[in-house]
Amino acid sequence: MPPPLLFILSILFLFTYSYSYSSSKPIPFRSELEVNLLFEGWLVKHNKTYKENSFEKAKRYDIFKDNLRYIDEHNRGNHTFTLFLNVFADLTVEEYRDTYLGSLPPLRKETVGSESDSYNDDFDEFGSEIPNSTDWRASGAVTPVKHQGACYCCWAFAAAATVESINQIVTGQLISLSVQQIVDCYSKSCDRGYVDEALRYITRNGGIDSEIDYPYNATYEHCDKKKEGKKVVTIDTYQHVSENNEPRLKMAVAKQPVAVGIHAYERAFQLYGHGIFTSNCGTRIDHAVTIIGYGNEDKLDYWIIKNCWGDFWGEAGYMRLERNVESKMGKCGIAQYAYIPLKKKKRQAA
Repeated sequence: MPPPLLFILSILFLFTYSYSYSSSKPIPFRSELEVNLLFEGWLVKHNKTYKENSFEKAKRYDIFKDNLRYIDEHNRGNHTFTLFLNVFADLTVEEYRDTYLGSLPPLRKETVGSESDSYNDDFDEFGSEIPNSTDWRASGAVTPVKHQGACYCCWAFAAAATVESINQIVTGQLISLSVQQIVDCYSKSCDRGYVDEALRYITRNGGIDSEIDYPYNATYEHCDKKKEGKKVVTIDTYQHVSENNEPRLKMAVAKQPVAVGIHAYERAFQLYGHGIFTSNCGTRIDHAVTIIGYGNEDKLDYWIIKNCWGDFWGEAGYMRLERNVESKMGKCGIAQYAYIPLKKKKRQAA
């Protein structure tokens, strides 16, 4: 812990950096003292500590300093988004990828139950009046942002988030669901996985337990069969949204939040802070998120995505990602693999 004066100055520097920085300015010169104060303030803000009597803190400081330089260079330009010293500021992009990116593209498609795996109908309720903007948070259909920790289960978080939302849309009850159950009882590991497999597990299990009853621990534990048998929330089945079609994806999001795979292995994605993300990115799926809305700002269309990296990343855990891009696969491949759970009627929990 730094001395009281250093502590106060560290927090003040970090606050000033986070909230007063504006783009299109020369890259600021930062003395070693200023960088050190920013680092110490960042450590306090994110409750970070490193092993004593080791070189770990010095190593993290050098990475932090390099990320700060990258952030400053980006933010001086005329961009639609800014980068911040967020929770990943002491990680290299390789470390960030190897620790937090865990979704895989589907191995196959298949029909589930009596439903097609292509979500290409049932939009008649809108007619030609698809809402220009949608934000399911405003309807009370989105649970607070969660944090996956070092477990590669973003795919399970994205799937659970869509089930939470459709349950609220149909029943009026917003219940946070157990990702730990999916990790323990379906995946049986913290390994990378598939959004569609998580939804298939919930469907075939007949439902899923609540997070409050079966809490998340960011590690694999043995399946609690008793809790697995508590079907607090149920769904009828799930569907695959039509691929590589952003207008169709918009129709789906207008009805309910949608789980999607994206390519997140970019330094700009890692250090994203605020605004509409328009940076170059690939389409090789390595992460899963939930689209909870869409909109337009200054003639630029965007998706609102809910992430599972806590609220110290992005816009309090969310990102606005460019929508209606030239590529049919969407920005960062967001339109390639998208899924929704279906819940057509109210059902009593088991």
